[in-house]
Order: sequence, then structure tokens, then C-alpha cells
Amino acid sequence: MNTTINERIDALRRQMKAAGIAATIIPQADPHMSEYLSNHWQARRMLSGFTGSAGDLVVTLDYALLWTDSRYFLQAAQQLEGTEIRLMKDGLPDTPSINDWLTANLTAGSVVGINGMVFSTVAAADLEMALNANGIALNTSFDPLDAIWSDRPALPESEVFVHEEKYAGKSASQKIADALARVRAQHASSAFISALDEIAWLLNIRSRDVKYNPVVTAFLYISATGSTLFVDPVKITPAVKAYLKSHGVECQPYTSIGTFIKKLPENEKVLVEAARTASGVTKMLGNRAVTGTSAVAIAKACKNDVQIAGVKAAMLRDGVAMVKSLCEIKHEVTAGKHITELDVAEILRKYRSQGDFYFDESFGTIAGYQEHGAIVHYEADEKSSSDLHPEGLLLIDSGAQYLDGTTDITRTIALGKPTADERRDFTLVMKGHIALGTAVFPEGTVGAQLDALARQFLWKEGLSYLHGTGHGVGHFLNVHEGPQSVRLNYVPTPLQPGMITSNEPGLYREGIHGIRCENLVLTVPAMTTEFGNFYKFETLTLCPFDRALFDTEIMNNQEIEWVNEYHARVRAALTPFLDREELQWLNENTEPLPLHKIEL
Repeated sequence: MNTTINERIDALRRQMKAAGIAATIIPQADPHMSEYLSNHWQARRMLSGFTGSAGDLVVTLDYALLWTDSRYFLQAAQQLEGTEIRLMKDGLPDTPSINDWLTANLTAGSVVGINGMVFSTVAAADLEMALNANGIALNTSFDPLDAIWSDRPALPESEVFVHEEKYAGKSASQKIADALARVRAQHASSAFISALDEIAWLLNIRSRDVKYNPVVTAFLYISATGSTLFVDPVKITPAVKAYLKSHGVECQPYTSIGTFIKKLPENEKVLVEAARTASGVTKMLGNRAVTGTSAVAIAKACKNDVQIAGVKAAMLRDGVAMVKSLCEIKHEVTAGKHITELDVAEILRKYRSQGDFYFDESFGTIAGYQEHGAIVHYEADEKSSSDLHPEGLLLIDSGAQYLDGTTDITRTIALGKPTADERRDFTLVMKGHIALGTAVFPEGTVGAQLDALARQFLWKEGLSYLHGTGHGVGHFLNVHEGPQSVRLNYVPTPLQPGMITSNEPGLYREGIHGIRCENLVLTVPAMTTEFGNFYKFETLTLCPFDRALFDTEIMNNQEIEWVNEYHARVRAALTPFLDREELQWLNENTEPLPLHKIEL
């Protein structure tokens, strides 16, 4: 029995009873609608014990439930064990949405309480509509955390620094001017921006406020007459303050947005993106708010030439670090030395940190050996970390933040002689990876239209995976970036030149192994015909796949040639930076796979 978590739930219920609240939702969110949160906003983790990056806790006077997606089904089940919290597997056909569950389990006249500052405008409006249709009220000012979270961490105080234009490729002044043109196109005169990655990108500033994500905890108001950054003054050095002022940006305290908004003219038209702006902020703006699309997101997603060159340079350094790491891991295991999943993360960190412009990891390394690989977002700790042995599969998903780019790569490697089942599973995943990576598609294509390319070979065998196939990646910013994605559900943003997206199909057999194969790809022009513009992907990642895991019997020659050509490119790029032992390992692991003989 996990008494600590259950006691926290009880404390929350006491606050609910005192406020007349029948149910509350504690989302994995902050006032900026971030995916990854600073410790100050980790309320759901504190109340549930579940550490995944996605999932919402619902507590009523009688029940406690946690919704999370397929990446975390196994992890959540383990971490919720011993608590009263019931796991709700979001995305499965028999799992109701939070809104549907609440309306089915609360009576008319009940009140649901949420903190409107950690709910997006869209989410709060959808919730209120569903509740009101069933006679249930919504209170958006219920914030019980201060009363029950006695040791709550303070807001982050990391210093802000300038991300130089030689990396960013464009000045903050240029970006603000371009953004304001997009604001005016949506019949607004200014914009209030909450998303931390958009603020960091727009102003060319970075910090260490959120682990792995070099963002600044702030809000930003931009207008033609001047812009204001709402940020804790302790974070702003005189040099950064002068830099911001040179681009027309003044600073005010982070907590002063309410006062600032009240002073705006009543006829001011302020653009907000409803999905990434807190309901509480939109309510402060009132009739001033104009809901529309982000004036920043697409521009941020479509990297400029300077950024693309930087990413390619970062990929080269990252590929060198990956080969050095894989070579050491394989050597240690083969030699019978003691090595664990945690050691794998440390080895990767060691070699990456030796590279130029290294800043941090881009997320916590996933090193899942055997059955741990089937936990999609597994992260080893001292208790769970497995010893590695010269058998079975090791899934390694890792990445780094460099000043000139962000990396994210997954490789699945065999630590001994692979079995026929392991080779078949791996090859089915790789066939999908190759199919997506070699796609050619017309302008206007969205990720959902390409997603089946990566799944088709698994589907034919009655296999699948539940996570998305690709996510956008930032430039020295969040490793998960929108607005584009490649996934089964429809996301309306087309893939456009300059966008960097992951290509990462997988297959997970619970209790046995997990396989995922991930490269980052850049959308580039392919051709123009009488039918319009067509695009394709350029693979950016430089690291071999495990040659021993390919089952060429179920591959065609085009797929084999893709692997051989990719490995040849990797070998040519990385060879100058490796020592003799590492080079020998690389050469062995990039030898061409045999092609099928074609009978005439």
C-alpha cells in the first residue's frame, strides 16, 4: 500500500469538500501548456506518483483515476501499484474520455473544480460545454495546491542567455516584425504568447528552466508599439536586458500579467492561440481576445538555412558520439564486464558532452533491455536498472541539445546472436521506417496521410504500435515540437520544406522486448510537375542500424539498397573522427547487406 500517495489524495479531498467541489482534474500542465514541466508545476506527479510526461489525474470524493496514453501504460501500472488510483488507458476503444466519465458519474447540480491557469482555453471550453449539458457546473478558480503541497518547489530562477544570431539565422527584431504581420492578417493588432518554446525562439533567448528543454519561464506580449516580456527579474542580467531593449522588448515581473492586461485599451485586439493559452489568461483578456492560429509556430517549425546547416553539423557530432557509445557498450557486454541500463545513459552522456556546442541531453535517455524495451518511455533508476548480458535486445532512445541543433535518435541493438523472431520483428519495423523515409508526396500532405506507410508491414502480420510515428523537433529547443506530426489521428498542419520530423516506427512485445528505429528527417523539395510541387525527406541522422538484426529474406532489393547506401554515407561521414577500434566496429557494422540474385 502506497500510503503517501493515498494520504495526498485524502488531503486533496478535504480541500474539495471545503470548497463544495465534487470532482477535480489535475492535468500534466503549466500556465504555458508545456509538455515538459519545471518542478514547480509537477502537481500531478506529486499527487499520483506517476512520472510520465503525459497524463491527467481525476479525483472525486469516492474515486481517483489517471488517464495516460499508450507510451506509459506499463510504466503507469507499475507506479500506481499500491495506490487507490485506477489506470485509464487513454486511446483504447473501451476507455471513456475524462469529460464522458465525469458526466456519466456525477449528478446534476455537482461542481467540477479546476485551476484555469493550467487548462488551455480549448480544453476548459470543451469541458464546460460537456458538463453544462448534463447540469454540472465548472469552477475555474479551484487551486488547492498551496494548501496541500507544503514543500512545493519555487519557480525556476535560471539565468536567461542570448542564443546568438549565428546559430539562429535571424534576429529577434526580424522575427517579431514577421510575427506581427501574421497577427495583422488575423485581424488583430497584438499577440499574447504563452508557449515557452515560441517565446524562446521569437526572442532568441534560452535558459535552463525546464529539464532538457532550454526555455525561459515567461509570457510575452508583442505589438507594433513595443513588446513586453513577463519574467522573474532575477533571471535577467543587465546584458540580456539591454539586448532585449535593443529589439524593442521591455521586461516586467512574471506575476504582473493580470495588471498589465487590465491596462490594455478595451478596443485592443490581442491574438491568442486557444490550444496553447491558459483559460485564465483568455478570461483576463475578455473581449480583447481574438482566437486564431499561432503567429510563431509554422515559422519556428520551418528551419532556415543557417539552422539546417547547424543541425547537420550537430548530427555529425552526435553520430560520432553514438558510434563511440555503441562500440563501448558492445565491447563491455561481450567482455563480460558489469554494465547496466544506467551505465548506458552515462556512456552516451560522456561522449556527447565531449562534442563542440554541447549544452544538455534533449530528454532522459531511454535504455530498455529486454522486457524494459517494451515500456515505450522507460527510464531506468537505481531500483529498476537491469544488468546487460550478451543476449537479447537493447533499445536506446536518446538525444542532445547543442547550440546549433537538437538531436533525437533510437537504435535497437542485439547484445548477442539475435533469434529469428528478433530479426523478423526488427526487419518489419525497418521496412516501415524505409517506406516512410523514401516517401514522395504532394504539397499539402499531412502526417496522417503518410503514417500508414510506416505501419503497413506490421499490420499485414497483425501487429501494430500505439504511439505516433513522427514528431517535430526544435532547433536548440524542445525535442517534441509541433505543429506537424506523423500519426494515425488527423493533425491539419501540412509537412513543409524546412520542417524536421522524427521517423520512428516500433513494435513492443510486453515482457519480451521492444524495438524502435528512429532517424530525424528534413522535408525538402523533390520535384515540380504539371500536378504541382512534390516533397520528400532527407535523412539527417548519422548512425548505423544493427546489421545483425536484418532479415534480408523478407526485404526486397530496394530496401536492402537503401540500408547499404545509408550505411555507406554514415561510414564516409564518421570515419575521420574515430580511433582504430571504433573505426573497425563501424566498418563491420556498415558492410553491405547481400542483395537477392535476380534470375533472368
